[in-house]
Amino acid sequence: MDNKCWICGKQEPMMFTCRHCGKTFCSDHRLPERHACEGLDRNAGYSSGTSGNYNRSNTRGQAYGPEIDDVIKNMMKDAARNAAKGAATGAVHRTRSSISTSPSMAIIFICIISFFLELIPGYVELFQLVPDTIFLRPWTLITHMFLHASFGHIFFNMLVLFFFGRELERRIGKDMFLYVYFISGVIAAIGYALTSSASYPMVGASGAIMGVFATLTILAPDMQVYVYFIPMRIKYALMLFVLLDFALIGAPDMIAHTAHLSGVLVGLYMGLRIRNSNKKRRRAEYDPRRW
Repeated sequence: MDNKCWICGKQEPMMFTCRHCGKTFCSDHRLPERHACEGLDRNAGYSSGTSGNYNRSNTRGQAYGPEIDDVIKNMMKDAARNAAKGAATGAVHRTRSSISTSPSMAIIFICIISFFLELIPGYVELFQLVPDTIFLRPWTLITHMFLHASFGHIFFNMLVLFFFGRELERRIGKDMFLYVYFISGVIAAIGYALTSSASYPMVGASGAIMGVFATLTILAPDMQVYVYFIPMRIKYALMLFVLLDFALIGAPDMIAHTAHLSGVLVGLYMGLRIRNSNKKRRRAEYDPRRW
């Protein structure tokens, strides 16, 4: 028996043979009216009464029988498959668009990819920051920001960057955001190297993210945030984080608190510069002497 549809040539796992003409068809052309069946007398009232397995009731607009049920099921499967394919395509498109238009999303994407690459032997050792070798491996001032020690480490860092990084982008622009982010991260690494009494390696974007958080605090001090589900203004949240880092300096918790504080200092400085620059620009725009 030919496994190709006599009409369209399509092959399916289950082909159907018409009992009227004996030819093989796919699910789309299985019904006699779909393949212009030669063995069916179209004037004999196929639609009223019964003809083989194709049964129709006397009720107007309704059709019954196993063949019709199979057609409906196939239609529903195709619709579900197309809907899932469309949703996946839309998600990929939105992800690509967000990465290409948002520096924060691009950094998050790179950090996630890097987190999986850490499974490669020697990858972390090549890019982590070690205070004693900072001059021999200067690239680690940047690359350490894309490494993370655990899933919880990367999850909370990227969560903060997702919310506050994009908000800072909106306020100061993409280029200035990248400037704040990387300057904060580099100064945080240098601050850690200068204050660390041991040569423990450092990884993570916490210093850069604290710089972003501090910059946003200067520009929008009354913004409402949630710290462990507790609502508070962002300026109070920053004060809380700074006090905790100060209190835990020297604690055996394997957290670079001095890097956090160094990032905060850079963020505060950058925030003040940006705010003063914005004020000068607004005064110049509305200076009546220009007219």
